[in-house]
Amino acid sequence: MAAGLAVTAAALLAAGPRDATEARHSERPRGHPVADPVRQRRAVEWVSAPVRIADAGTVRLLRVGDRVDVIAAEESAPGGAARVVARGARVTEVPEPLEVADGGGALVVLSVPRSTAARLAGASATARLAVTMC
Repeated sequence: MAAGLAVTAAALLAAGPRDATEARHSERPRGHPVADPVRQRRAVEWVSAPVRIADAGTVRLLRVGDRVDVIAAEESAPGGAARVVARGARVTEVPEPLEVADGGGALVVLSVPRSTAARLAGASATARLAVTMC
């Protein structure tokens, strides 16, 4: 029986597509069928997102390379409802604060996926942002 399988395997290899063009156009390769096709994962595009954190003192604790979660607290929501808008974002820059302390928080630059950067920008327009260190 083993010899029969070996002969069958050799025959299948010999009967495979004759050239690269034929191989590209065949629906399925010969031989054992693949149970589940391999899905291609899209590469995640990372971007730098400048984020203004409400508490400037918290930003002074951050260092390049730190991982943080960003939380948005809606000012108009009853009870101060909060939601996480970014998880595990990497700190890439902590700019020097401006001389004028206007109570406007402090800036930090985070490396996040493009979709997360959009959520951060949207949240910063309507909420106060805070960070927690991971």
